[in-house]
Amino acid sequence: MPTERITFAGHDGDSLAARLDLPDGPHLATAIFAHCFTCSKDIPAARRIARRLAMMGIAVLRFDFTGLGHSEGEFANTSFTSNIEDLEHAATYLAGRGMPPGLLIGHSLGGAAVIRAAGRIDSVRAVVTLGAPHDPGHVMDNFADALTAIAEHGTAKVDLGGREFCIGHKFVQDVQAEALDAALAQMRAALLVMHAPRDEVVGIENATQIFMAKKHPKSFVTLDDADHLISAPRDAEYAAEVIAAWAGRYLTLTPPAPPPGAPEGVLRVSEADPQGFLQDIQSGPHHHALADEPVAYGGTNRGMSPYGFLAAGLGACTSMTIRMYARRKGWPLEHVAVDICHDKVHAQDAGGASGDKIDRFTRRITLTGALSADQRARLGEIADRCPVHRTLERSSTVITELL
Repeated sequence: MPTERITFAGHDGDSLAARLDLPDGPHLATAIFAHCFTCSKDIPAARRIARRLAMMGIAVLRFDFTGLGHSEGEFANTSFTSNIEDLEHAATYLAGRGMPPGLLIGHSLGGAAVIRAAGRIDSVRAVVTLGAPHDPGHVMDNFADALTAIAEHGTAKVDLGGREFCIGHKFVQDVQAEALDAALAQMRAALLVMHAPRDEVVGIENATQIFMAKKHPKSFVTLDDADHLISAPRDAEYAAEVIAAWAGRYLTLTPPAPPPGAPEGVLRVSEADPQGFLQDIQSGPHHHALADEPVAYGGTNRGMSPYGFLAAGLGACTSMTIRMYARRKGWPLEHVAVDICHDKVHAQDAGGASGDKIDRFTRRITLTGALSADQRARLGEIADRCPVHRTLERSSTVITELL
């Protein structure tokens, strides 16, 4: 997945640091990810969601708000309103590149910000919130002890998650006065609310209030036992999967015509976990799967193995070929099931002359229906004619190009 390091001007002219995660293939849509309060664009959840969306052709811009991460400016001079304006400037930057955002994703206070920003960005068709507060003033609970000092001196240093930040009076006033119900009621974009019931930073009741204030279309998906930062890889992966599947219903993801000689288009496999073997497999914008290895072989067993996919291709092609023939003949075939086993055996054991080991696929086909013996025998013969079967039986050529 190619990533561009870019900068664009924020609400007050300061340079905001961003990463634009681009699809390896055709660009079909664009999203913006707004990070949580005092976080950054590089939190693990943001990286995983961006990678997953890029696999299905959706470019993702994730940027640091003014005064945070690698962006310029003073955080003490920012406010909730300035965060919303930074989002608008991000959208303007993308529109200037011919890729206006259709999807906004916001984490925690970033979720509240995308709710408010959605109505100001005409291109937005879908909005996702992750652990977002219904009342943005909720973030004040994180430094309630410092509110008096902020009121007296204009700013105060607070410790959040082991890091020191300078919070200004403007931010406190702005966020305490913010209400999302009006923005939610007027929102035309589809909304997906994702929240963990055990979130100890922003309670689950916030998700209920956001969901009830929004008119349809809207969806709610629980993040189960995830923490507020969605720091566990499996939780980030789950959130990414759900967002990708849901967004596809509201964004226009029309792939270009397939290249000559490849009528099914290009299937793309991209590494999802450099520490293990997990792989993202994307075929067009709508078909996604995970490949992995068993735990015993150093994987996490979160997807079929490569040989599992090979066996699945043989089984699926066998069933389809049988169904097409029976349908054409008008035979009473009610159901087809194909069991595939794969192992490596000596060629002699498989009827060959060589002592070398070869791959053996054992295929067991179950045909249900009032079929005659002759019909069953014929369908067994037809199974051997499935295209994948023939491909496996004859040699193939694999052409490799290093890019």
